[in-house]
Amino acid sequence: MKIDKRIIPLAIGGLGIGTTEFTVMGLLPDIAKTLQITIPQAGHLISAYAMGVVIGAPILIGYSVKFPPKKVLIAFMLLFTLFNGLSAIAPNYTTMLIIRFMSGLPHGAFFGVGTVVAAKMAGKGKEAFYISMMFTGLTVANLVMVPLVTYIGHAYHWRWYFAIVAAIGIFALLFLKLWLPNMESNQNSHFLEELKFLKNKQSWLVLAITAIGFGGLFTWLSYITPLMTVVAGIKSSQMAYVMVLAGAGMVVGNLAGGVISDKLGPEKTCALLIFLMMISLGGVFFLSEHQNIAFILTFMCGALSMSIAAPINIMMMKAAPKSEMMAAAFMQAGFNIANAMGAFLGGIPLEYGLPFNYPSLVGVGMTFIGVVISIRYMYLYDSNSSEAEETATECISCDK
Repeated sequence: MKIDKRIIPLAIGGLGIGTTEFTVMGLLPDIAKTLQITIPQAGHLISAYAMGVVIGAPILIGYSVKFPPKKVLIAFMLLFTLFNGLSAIAPNYTTMLIIRFMSGLPHGAFFGVGTVVAAKMAGKGKEAFYISMMFTGLTVANLVMVPLVTYIGHAYHWRWYFAIVAAIGIFALLFLKLWLPNMESNQNSHFLEELKFLKNKQSWLVLAITAIGFGGLFTWLSYITPLMTVVAGIKSSQMAYVMVLAGAGMVVGNLAGGVISDKLGPEKTCALLIFLMMISLGGVFFLSEHQNIAFILTFMCGALSMSIAAPINIMMMKAAPKSEMMAAAFMQAGFNIANAMGAFLGGIPLEYGLPFNYPSLVGVGMTFIGVVISIRYMYLYDSNSSEAEETATECISCDK
């Protein structure tokens, strides 16, 4: 299959974003030691980045919709590169906390604009596949860059991690300039106009599916290390291979989700994938003590964790046809809320002394709610489609 080179700059941007977002988790002890803080304090750097994503996505999109998408994406990637470069030389904890917040600001906005640009570049019926190609950068980051950069950070210094991310940002800027096509901006749009999609019930259903249904996967991912080492009984030294296996699943699942969505339709694909998430998390709860099965489930959950990205973004774009970029930005905020909810709710059983497979049982409950909401969305979507068809038929009859 020939890859459209126009999508490559967006994938490189996703590679940089994925690398900075996920590598920090494995380098927290190193960062804490250098900055003379505790590991829980170092964990606040992750929260600061996530807050930047949630706050930055709607604000940056709101004030940039009137500008050409190519210039907007270059500006977002410039901010991303600058603040990750500054992270490499941050002298103390307070400065690092502020810079990590600033680094998160362009994250959701970049994917918000990138999602719409990818869909517009695609031919009819290929929108989900092109969006999945953009998110391939994020999945490859988990498969290759996160283990590699984590090793470099441990072996040499964690500051190299941020320097490498900044270097990826420079490459993304170069290819955005060279290969991303020019597109017209929407001069008639403004901030409040962009937010009108929130009056649409379908938009809120999609956000709920993202935050609750997709959040179920984070109950598994947040506690995957103790799950695999304590419940499945593998050695701590093998966790790197486990994460590579999960990353490989993400790469496969992301592309498969895009292809299936284009053939089956995003609404049915989303409902099916969340149902499969529920079954897989149930498998994690009941079968993780069997090592070989635990490895298979790791690949499956990794695949399902990214397979929903393309179809659910298409659903949101359909629900917000006049404010697609803002809606896509809110989706990034939704994914980060899913991350936070999954980690928090999944940790509750552990606080009561239950085994490390119990977070996944919480995930089963969250994904079940996601399935129910997905079915509700499908019913609402089918009703609206039927009404639109009836209206069109009436208009044709009137013309005759």
